[in-house]
Amino acid sequence: MIPRYHDTVVLDKPGVLVHFVPMKPTKAMTIRLSEEQAEALETVATVERRAVSDVIRAAISEHIESRRKDPSFQEDLKARLTRARKLLTRQVGGDAD
Repeated sequence: MIPRYHDTVVLDKPGVLVHFVPMKPTKAMTIRLSEEQAEALETVATVERRAVSDVIRAAISEHIESRRKDPSFQEDLKARLTRARKLLTRQVGGDAD
């Protein structure tokens, strides 16, 4: 039997193969919007003939990409990682005493 995550599935009819792109694992999240934001979002989605969730995912992707390209954000991220590593090192070292 072909595993579900494989990109080819054998259907009930002998010899019939179907190719599909497996869906990445997802995580459901909830956001709260003001009435004005919700209406604006629904309008954008309607005009673009897209699902509201697709518009939201695209906006999130654009925001993440802009953060990746922002030198100030990257410096803040590096500083936060450095602080976290120091904290973990102190805790590990403190436990050994």
